Amino acid sequence: MTSMIPHVPTTPSPGRKRPTIRDVAREAGVSYATVSRVLNGREWVSPEAVRAVREAISRTGYTANPHARSLATGKSGSIAFLLTEPQHLLFEDPNFSVLLRGVAQALSDRELTLILMIASTPEERARTIAYLSGGHVDGVLLVSPHSGDPLLSQLVRAEVPIVACGRVLGYEQVISSVMADDRNGGRSAVEHLIGAGCGRIATITGPQDTAGGVDRLQGYHDALIAHGLTIDPGRIVHGDWSRESGAAAMRTLLERSPDLDAVFAASDAMADGALRVLREAGRDVPGDVRVVGFDDSGLAATTEPPLTTVRHPLDRVSEEMVRLLTDVIAGRTPLSITVPTTLVVRASSPA
Repeated sequence: MTSMIPHVPTTPSPGRKRPTIRDVAREAGVSYATVSRVLNGREWVSPEAVRAVREAISRTGYTANPHARSLATGKSGSIAFLLTEPQHLLFEDPNFSVLLRGVAQALSDRELTLILMIASTPEERARTIAYLSGGHVDGVLLVSPHSGDPLLSQLVRAEVPIVACGRVLGYEQVISSVMADDRNGGRSAVEHLIGAGCGRIATITGPQDTAGGVDRLQGYHDALIAHGLTIDPGRIVHGDWSRESGAAAMRTLLERSPDLDAVFAASDAMADGALRVLREAGRDVPGDVRVVGFDDSGLAATTEPPLTTVRHPLDRVSEEMVRLLTDVIAGRTPLSITVPTTLVVRASSPA
């Protein structure tokens, strides 16, 4: 478990008394109670009073004592970024780092502390639930949840406000979520390949215990059905989002369907693994086989050739997750937000 603190208040110089709320109230010309309401985000404070208090805080150099504020408000001021994948994927999968960076900025803008937690093993899950149940965080940003993971029911029982990145299969009514339009994104990828003249299109799916894996595969089905093409189970191989799983899946696809003319991989990392195997097999991309990925991560522009892909707008997803979590913490009803995807055309499957 790692703590990331994006906002570090300035401390007074040695020998100087730390300014107090009463100093701020005196400087602003308002009551102690008014300053307290402004600091704690309470309502019933006039805009003029809010402005006067903020200007007084700036002039006095006041910074809140987080421990005192926690006691007064019942809030910790901390939010957990909870990744349910093995730790190495945080650094290997570019999506997680992009999402983490966006969440850190959105929390910093709200003067909230980010706590990074990994829970992929039974021991990590036990420590995570114990920590979260202890009231150390005000909410959880849940990343890469898998259906059937016992952690999900434990989180719900802990009654911690949660917002997930992606729909949580089986928990849609109790866990809020922010997701890309994975199904339409998958469909647009395959329709692009069909429009380029491809008719023997394979897919490397994401894990089928994740909403993203399920929905992107459904988009593949939708496109083939809409255009009267046969869904061949031999052209569908499952991966786990990683580059190595994409490579292994591509080898299987070449054995099963050596005449395939296109591949839709449900992540850029898997697409990169597929490109490597196609090169080793002497298949030209895009001349012999066209390849489309999903995410438009930083990896996509650096593959050989550069990857046509579906843009997963993680910058917007991270901002919406933090915004929605503050609503859930405030007691609002859980809901889901879907953000649109767009196709980014590059050399692996030109227009």
